[in-house]
Amino acid sequence: MRIGELAGLTGTTPRSLRHYEREGLITSERLPNGYRDYGPEAAVRVRNIRHLLDAGLTLADVWCFEGCLDGDLARTPPSAEGLRIARERLAALDERIAAQTAARDRLARALDEAVEPVRG
Repeated sequence: MRIGELAGLTGTTPRSLRHYEREGLITSERLPNGYRDYGPEAAVRVRNIRHLLDAGLTLADVWCFEGCLDGDLARTPPSAEGLRIARERLAALDERIAAQTAARDRLARALDEAVEPVRG
């Protein structure tokens, strides 16, 4: 299948597919006209990549799961390495959320302080 068809089947973009291919996570054959041709198994692999990315992992993290990207990822027990990576990503997200919450609270206080003299 061509890149547009794979993108449509997986809910991603041709640009993302080209990026996954550059990163070595998916492969294609080149047709004589230079177009990429993906096998039917690519759709499962791309959906699994998207699932991991949507969960907050990075493309570099996805490599840890490379051995199970072609199957039913949701039913595959996670490896110790996969769990370690997921926990690290969760901790990083928690840190970013805490930092953003603190920034939001500072801004809210500054706005409250700026508005109080106007009200009084």
